[in-house]
Amino acid sequence: MSAPEEVATPAPATGKPRQRRRLASWWEHHRWSAFTSLARLASRPLGSLLTIAVMGLALALPLTFFLLLGNVQRLGATLGQTQAVNVFLASGQSAVQAQALATQIGTLAGVATVRVKTPQQGLQELAAMQGFSASLDVLDDNPLPYVLQVLPGPQQDAPAVARLVGELRGLAGVAMVQDAGAWRQRLDALLAIGNRTVLILASLLALAALLVVGNTVRVDIASRSQEIAVLVLLGASPRFVRRPYVYAGLWYGLLGGALAALLAAAVEWSLLAPARQLNHAYAGKLTLAGLPLWLLLGMPLATAVLGWLAARLVSGWQLRRMP
Repeated sequence: MSAPEEVATPAPATGKPRQRRRLASWWEHHRWSAFTSLARLASRPLGSLLTIAVMGLALALPLTFFLLLGNVQRLGATLGQTQAVNVFLASGQSAVQAQALATQIGTLAGVATVRVKTPQQGLQELAAMQGFSASLDVLDDNPLPYVLQVLPGPQQDAPAVARLVGELRGLAGVAMVQDAGAWRQRLDALLAIGNRTVLILASLLALAALLVVGNTVRVDIASRSQEIAVLVLLGASPRFVRRPYVYAGLWYGLLGGALAALLAAAVEWSLLAPARQLNHAYAGKLTLAGLPLWLLLGMPLATAVLGWLAARLVSGWQLRRMP
């Protein structure tokens, strides 16, 4: 397939017809460059597939880590951020006093619900645990106190829950407050590190994709140096010469991003069965989510821009170096 010819024509009396012809010629060459670059990729299937596969595998890694990190955050929200604060009352507190204290705690800021656990309920939970039932049979009376399970609001962060725990410890009739605030803070810190790691990894792998496309375009230009020299002698502009290689980079990025999205979707599909088992183990309270659709659809577009940028930079540099 040959490139469209640019034939010089006499300037018309008005500038509008000339501008229309130039725009039509510009559009025709863009269309020719897009199809020609795609045909060149298809003419060497092994090399093109290897380049696209390397890009797809590299770009699928941050998507997979993003999927895992998002579900770890959901798991942490279920296990830690919504975990109840246990308030153990002093021994000798009656049911009326426990209920009155529960009502008082329910009016505090940041408290969602308060549940009263009686000593009998606590003893039944201990008896249900393996190895405790025989030991509890020898007890003459129930030594367990009343326990108030305080559930913080869903919008309460670790510092807010820590302040709530301080208020609970200062209430009359409270013997001990058991809180997993330190565990929540460690989880938040680990998730922050995970978010930063995914961001750095995505940046490095995007740079790797740029280098892969750039090197492929550089080799392609070097192999066609004589053809490019002829075009330059015939008066072709640098943009005219560079355009097919820029479109080649765009195709590499688009196809590599599409492969990355497919690989990430395949990983997500392979995790469906274990996710259902985990959700079943937590009685349906744990809801795992997949990658958002906008991310999967936007991945090929973003990588197409990366491929275009890499090809644009490398082709311009390579053509300037040619004699």
